[in-house]
Amino acid sequence: MRHVGFTFDTVVPNVDEDAVSTSMDPASYVEHLAMLKAETAAAMIDGDAVVIGSDTTVVLDGAVLNKPVDASDAHRMLRMLSGRTHTVYTGLALVGAFEGKSCTRISSRATHVTFRELTDREISAYVESGSPLDKAGAYGIQDDFGAMFVHRVEGCYYTIVGLPLELLYTELRSLVAEVA
Repeated sequence: MRHVGFTFDTVVPNVDEDAVSTSMDPASYVEHLAMLKAETAAAMIDGDAVVIGSDTTVVLDGAVLNKPVDASDAHRMLRMLSGRTHTVYTGLALVGAFEGKSCTRISSRATHVTFRELTDREISAYVESGSPLDKAGAYGIQDDFGAMFVHRVEGCYYTIVGLPLELLYTELRSLVAEVA
């Protein structure tokens, strides 16, 4: 967000992501989690503010691949993604409060990502780095090594990173116009 000129503070809301069922469609799922995060964080802040919540998941053949539970799970996920195309969904929620007015925005984006064929050695080295253990689908395209897995992206790169900047900008612009 600094790259596009925003100044901000970070608040970490206590939201149990595992308590939310993955049985809903992926876009609704990430939107729901993003809103839970934004509402929880907004309750922690006094005064006027725009609070941004986001959540990302990876879907392959209808299966939701959230953060791996351990290194073995990360290895399993990366093996599944190897040589295949999957979809990354990121939900974005904005909760704004200005001079007694409040408003919300919620939306999501999907981007298709194709991995090249990965070797077990590459997967093991990446998992051993610890990087994939806190990321949906067990990889981060923004990581030095995680980016080497990606053969093709169809859609927004920032959706894969976890914060689609164009969507954030248009939703912020709409929210500010509503309260102005």
